[in-house]
Amino acid sequence: MRITIEPLDVETHVGALHRWVTHPRSVYWGMLAATAADVAAEYHRIAEHPHHDAWLGRVDGAPAFLVETYDPARSDLAGLTHLIDDLADGDLGMHVLIGPTSGEPVAGYTTAVFRAVMEHCFSDAAVRRVVVEPDARNEAIRRKNTDAGFTELREIPLAGKTAMLSVCTRAAFAATSPAGHLSPENLERAERALVAKAIAEFAHERLLAPVTTGGAGFALHGPVSTYSFCARRFALDHWVVDAGSLIRRADGVEAPLDAQAFIVEFAPVLGIPPQLLPTYLEEIAATLASSCWKIAHQRLTAAELVDADQQTVEGAMSEGHPAFVANNGRIGFDIEDHARWAPETSNDLRLLWLAVRRDQSHLSLGRGVSEEALYAAELGGATLARFASRLAVLGLEADDYRYLPVHPWQWRHKLAITFAPDVARRHLVLLGEGEDEHRPQQSIRTYFNTSRPERHYVKTALSIQNMGFMRGLSPAYMRATPAINDWVADLVEGDVELKERGFGVLRELAAIGWTGDVFHGLSDPSAYRKMVAALWRESPVPRLAPGERAATMAALLHRDHAGASYAAELVRASGIPARAWVRTYLDAYLRPVVHCLLAHDLAFMPHGENLIMVLRDHVPVRMFMKDIGEEIAVIGDRPLPPEVARVRADVPFEDLSLPVHTDVFDGFLRYLAAILDDEGVLPEAAFWAEARACIADHAADHPELAEAAARYDFLRAEFRHSCLNRLQLRNTLQMVDITDQSESLMFAGTLVNPVAGPVAGPVEG
Repeated sequence: MRITIEPLDVETHVGALHRWVTHPRSVYWGMLAATAADVAAEYHRIAEHPHHDAWLGRVDGAPAFLVETYDPARSDLAGLTHLIDDLADGDLGMHVLIGPTSGEPVAGYTTAVFRAVMEHCFSDAAVRRVVVEPDARNEAIRRKNTDAGFTELREIPLAGKTAMLSVCTRAAFAATSPAGHLSPENLERAERALVAKAIAEFAHERLLAPVTTGGAGFALHGPVSTYSFCARRFALDHWVVDAGSLIRRADGVEAPLDAQAFIVEFAPVLGIPPQLLPTYLEEIAATLASSCWKIAHQRLTAAELVDADQQTVEGAMSEGHPAFVANNGRIGFDIEDHARWAPETSNDLRLLWLAVRRDQSHLSLGRGVSEEALYAAELGGATLARFASRLAVLGLEADDYRYLPVHPWQWRHKLAITFAPDVARRHLVLLGEGEDEHRPQQSIRTYFNTSRPERHYVKTALSIQNMGFMRGLSPAYMRATPAINDWVADLVEGDVELKERGFGVLRELAAIGWTGDVFHGLSDPSAYRKMVAALWRESPVPRLAPGERAATMAALLHRDHAGASYAAELVRASGIPARAWVRTYLDAYLRPVVHCLLAHDLAFMPHGENLIMVLRDHVPVRMFMKDIGEEIAVIGDRPLPPEVARVRADVPFEDLSLPVHTDVFDGFLRYLAAILDDEGVLPEAAFWAEARACIADHAADHPELAEAAARYDFLRAEFRHSCLNRLQLRNTLQMVDITDQSESLMFAGTLVNPVAGPVAGPVEG
């Protein structure tokens, strides 16, 4: 994309200017009713003004955008005397209007234009800051401004609008370049945190064995390096390594911390196959890059998040999966893709929509959902008419097609290339963007509708490599997803205990997949069969009562840039004793998971990102479970409807309790217990005592489940230690077979069960 900026020739370009400023999307420009003569007069006035200039921007030679620059001290701003301290010598005012484009949208187009405008402004060495004053209601341009490094100062009254005065320094703009976050300072912090996590998690999984050096001190000896550090050890052999205390010595000389060098040095002990070591190192590098971005850009404190909405909390997460060391791989995204589409950037996107041939696709629908109602509710009549018109222009019948959403990256990098013959044959037809804005969630291929929050989440295939999997979606595997969700929802809604707890599921109520490609005709399965599919999941928003807010449960493990914890701030803000807060939370989370196993042999995969908390007065009072189609299992020989049969799991007797012991205790609660202890909110022993009481009270309330309780034995003295990183280290391309996950598990002895009896406090040294 070649972008140039030149002085505006009013007579030559008045026609284009008139089309741009009167387009409905230019409502904030304030000239929707202007005639061509009005536009010409306005820009002749600017041309004659000694301190105001207009510029024409071109993209690949074609007129594409309008820029105005001006001296703020000789503008309407100068008349606002209370702003005198906000304006300074070297300030340059700027307005930009991007003309409507024809044809299909180009990912990153607006960002590229905006960067070119900012570079044009700073090309004058005398310019110290760029000043903008967009309409305060224009959320889209305000987000674009802040992404470019602007700081919002205050709302100000201007003619016809309330504006948000914002400024951007040279340094702030430079820091927002696609690689601006990759600085030595940010990398040092990211390396230190990741090496600390690697030591903690690999020691937890008994791959590495640090030795005590006295007090809280430990040392880890490698073939080349020795790492010394302070740490605390908690129940479940949970290590909390003090990243600030880490020192690496190589050949007796202090050396910089280097996460990739750490992995290479310990690779034989970690069991990484040599042929997969480069891939794992790439995921480590990408995880470091993501951490650098968060260090550079995430500034909300844990205290500020306490009253934030669901999407603000979702985008503020500074850590991915708590157990996996390489947890932000996203191999396939380039640096601009990350800046545009990574969950931590909190950028909205518009999904692209394909028409897929009806005779080559399958749409599975949950109870009470029809194809017509689904598309009408999710797209609306105007968009459906636009899609039908697009097909008609191509000589195609809308009735011969279904509509399938795709991520813009997936279209550009996979579908338009890998399935080029199918696009040419009109088996796949690109229809254009939907009208709604969507926000990527922590699970990266799931999107929340920010334009209409009551509409469903959308989940699409996204063929990037991330945390042990290619993130595709299988049309064949998803075919039964709505039926499975209906069955689980019926079970949950019909259970008195779960109903009393307010526990619910967010149904995946429709799934679509296209199978008309050559790859589906091959005998062997492959990732190519998982590139064109999507599903719709219920939003929690319509199910929130007044005074309730939603947040991902993963947020309870979040720490801000200063190390303060979101969970601890919630406890403090609630105003109730920490022990009561924890018990309310456990009754909303742990008790329903236990009950589902005992009463129904139904196992969820209840890690942090799979649950949406409902908060009332800063306390989690109930939960919504999601990702039902892929991450539930029925243990044993309980009768199942044929369409649900694939969720049956054959689990060895000694592993029956692992959905609680591994997924809840080891996978989530060990981190939360340590965080609350570390912040002085609640001693770890008290936390686990409440977990034990939660299970015991459920047993007392349900004597009819005593036989099942004895079989699952959640209060046993110890349980098998299932290890997640070992799976990824063994095969970073596909760490488990999703159709038989229990057979893929790897174990490292046993862990002492923290709810089996009295729990000691953290071990120092």
